[in-house]
Amino acid sequence: MKVVVLDRDGVINQDSDAYIKSAAEWHAIPGSLEAIAKLNQNGWSVFVATNQSALGRDLCDYQAFQEVTAKMRKKLAEVGGHIDGVFFCPHGPDDGCECRKPAPGMLEDLKTRLQRNIDDAWFIGDSERDLEAADAALLRPGLVLTGNGEKTAEKITQRGDFLTAVPQAENLLEFTLKYLI
Repeated sequence: MKVVVLDRDGVINQDSDAYIKSAAEWHAIPGSLEAIAKLNQNGWSVFVATNQSALGRDLCDYQAFQEVTAKMRKKLAEVGGHIDGVFFCPHGPDDGCECRKPAPGMLEDLKTRLQRNIDDAWFIGDSERDLEAADAALLRPGLVLTGNGEKTAEKITQRGDFLTAVPQAENLLEFTLKYLI
């Protein structure tokens, strides 16, 4: 089973400093939905693992989150793609939970639910916390330069740590074509 896990905001859809609080605010990044469809067509199972502290901050409710997810799934279906599962953390950064990235809890939960070893799976994100979560969960990290990706690439290049070796691409479609299919 080939598995890729994607962060949502900044990888699949446009990110917002004000959070994505409704389906009306959700807008796909050009090429991201087509990338997911290509992954599906090439035998990849695609999951989403996303921090959604807007829920914990009471900026939106679970109904609104479900509506955003439904819109994403609908738009994906229109291009022949699908998501196999969505994992999310509703907690804020100071809540001390095990599921909020960079903690690996969401990714470990995914491994448990799949009941198989997916240590060769990819986790593609746009932030350091995504890369750190992938590393902590023993998944292969990938960086897209959409969302916060350019800032993240600058930070890790300046530091010169192990994250500088993480594969990078301009966006999810380029990453998919360059590294996955």
